[in-house]
Order: sequence, then structure tokens, then C-alpha cells
Amino acid sequence: EPHRHMRDLREPLCSRMLGSNTSKPLHRGNGTRSSGCGSVSVGFPITMMVTGMVGNSLALILVYISYRKKENKRKRSFLLCIGSLALTDLFGQLLTSPIVISVYRADLRWERVDPSGYLCPFFGVCMTTFGLCALFMASAMATERATAITNPHWYSNHMKTSVTKQTLALIWGLGLLFALLPVAGVGKYTRQWPGTWCFISVGDSQVSGNMFFSVTFALLGIFSLLVTVSCNVVTIRSLIIRCKSKSGTSQSSKQWERLTTETIIQLLGIMCVLLICWSPLLGLMLRMIYTQISSHECSSAAGHSSSTSDREVQFDCNFFLTAIRLASLNQILDPWVYLLFREILLRKVCFRQSECWAQFRLWCGQQTSYPLKYKFPKVGERK
Repeated sequence: EPHRHMRDLREPLCSRMLGSNTSKPLHRGNGTRSSGCGSVSVGFPITMMVTGMVGNSLALILVYISYRKKENKRKRSFLLCIGSLALTDLFGQLLTSPIVISVYRADLRWERVDPSGYLCPFFGVCMTTFGLCALFMASAMATERATAITNPHWYSNHMKTSVTKQTLALIWGLGLLFALLPVAGVGKYTRQWPGTWCFISVGDSQVSGNMFFSVTFALLGIFSLLVTVSCNVVTIRSLIIRCKSKSGTSQSSKQWERLTTETIIQLLGIMCVLLICWSPLLGLMLRMIYTQISSHECSSAAGHSSSTSDREVQFDCNFFLTAIRLASLNQILDPWVYLLFREILLRKVCFRQSECWAQFRLWCGQQTSYPLKYKFPKVGERK
């Protein structure tokens, strides 16, 4: 038994995790790295979980405060979408990140954390559900903004809070039903490289319905990205046209130009974040489906990376891990690009305006002999 235990310790972590019989040594440490294994540091999931929880919690608090204000009745549909997206991202992190951290703490042995084998399908369902729901909600918000700008009369008459709630419930329901297809025998969730997470079994054509399930997921994600980008482009174009028609030297026109600029910057940020975070994963999924590369080939390539084909397979497997981390990063950035950065910017502008007004009052007080307690009469009011 002691000799067997020492032999197990000498095996590569990723190979042990995925069931490979290779004996290539792997340097271990806080930032463990191998040519075949890539980065296996537990710092990634811990950092992403903490930052994601903080950002999404702040967004939920701000949405709750804004939703209760009477003057924000017209914005309640958009606030519901923002709050639902933050809640979706938060639950996605709370349900998946602790599992990944536990596997790292268990020396990358999934069986120690999941002896029954039910945790991997649960992990896969969570990844699929929360990933698709976040993409669909981004598309719904982009469509809502484009409709409000291009057809404001129809929007004010038909876009009620009840419609928003029904749409969000439909998104959650459809996302969950699609993610449960492997439970019904269509597709399969398997452990992915380097064995710390589970996802759709990409490239495994032997599983019944797996090709349909994996291709449909990738195409739904790409379709959602296209809808979001298209609607945001329409919104930006409409804002620019309206801003040109209202151009002038008045205070209201300058304020409109400032708000238009801020909105355009925000929409560009949303599109950049979505494309950077999701395009690598969805594109690589289609490539791995086409070339039929699966996680089993990743484990075999880790121990025999001398040939060119094995190195190419291992490159795709390591890039797949990077791509899923980018997709998870979207859960962290969502509350910032949709709400928190805009809130911080508005508060900064308001603070500067109040500071300038205070300096103006101080300057007027120094130029005149009377204190600035005099209230100027309102328009239409006698002196």
C-alpha cells in the first residue's frame, strides 16, 4: 500500500484526474503548471467567485433600491432584467465555484468529491442553464432598448412589467429544459480538461444525441450574440441620429449629448465584453465538434505530447479551459458593464456639478456684500 500510494503521487495530476495511465512528472505548487496540464491553480476559481459575488450583490442592492423609488416606474422593466441577470450570474457562481474549489482541495481527484457520480451532471446542468440564460437575457435587454428608442409609442403602450416578468420566466424555463436534455438521454455531461469541471461532451459522437445537443448549444449562443450586437448597433444609430437633430448650444441639448455619449460607450462595452468572453468558447466548441476532439483525447495527449497531432489536441484542450474561464468571467463583468460603472459615472458627474455650483456660490458671495440667502423668484412669480 505505501508503494502504491507513492506511485499515485508521482502520476500527473491531470492524468490521475481523467484516468490516464501516464507517468510524466508534474511540478506542483500554488501556481502549478505543466506543458500538458496548463494552469491548475486554485486561485482562479477562488478569485472569480469572490469578485463575482461582490459585483452581483452590489448590483442587486442598487436594483432593489431603484426599483422601490416611485420616479423609476418607467424603468422597472429594465431594472427587472438587470436584477434577473445579476441573480442568474450570482447563482451560477454559487452553485459551481465551490465544487471546482473542492476538487482542487482534493488534489484534483473528482471521485473524492463526487463518489456517487451525480455531481458531474448537476454541474453540467448549472453551466448550461446559467450560461444560456445570461446570453438570452442580454439579448432581451438589447431588444428592449432598441424597441424603446426606435418605437417609443408602441413601447410605452405594450411593454409592461408583467410582460417582462413573463419573458424572464420563459427564458429561465427554456434554459433549464434544454440543460436537462442529457438527463432524458439526449447528449451527455462529462468531466472536462483538466478534470475540475463538467460540461457538454464535445466531439463524442458515440453518445446518443450528443452531436445535436452540443451543436444546438453553440448555435443558440452564437444566435444570441448576433441578436445582442444587432440590436445594440440599431440603438446606437438611432441615438446618434436623434442627438444630431437636437444639437444646439442650450443646456438641455448639451445634457442630451452627454447622456447619448455615455449610453453609446456603455453599449460598446457590453458588446465587447460579450464577444470577448463568449466567442472563443462557442467557436472552439464548433471546431472541436467538427474535428471530434473529446476530453478522453486530452488525457491521452497529456502523457504522449511528443507528436504534432498530440500537441495540437492538447493545445485545443488547454484553450478550451481558457475559453470556459473567459465565459465565467462574463458573470463577473455583467453587473459592472450594465449597471455599476454607469452608476459610478453618474455619481461622479453629479458630484462635479455640485462642486462647481458650490464654488460658484462661494465666488458670488465674495463679489457681493450680501450673503447668498436670497431666494430668486420663480418664473411667473412676482418679486
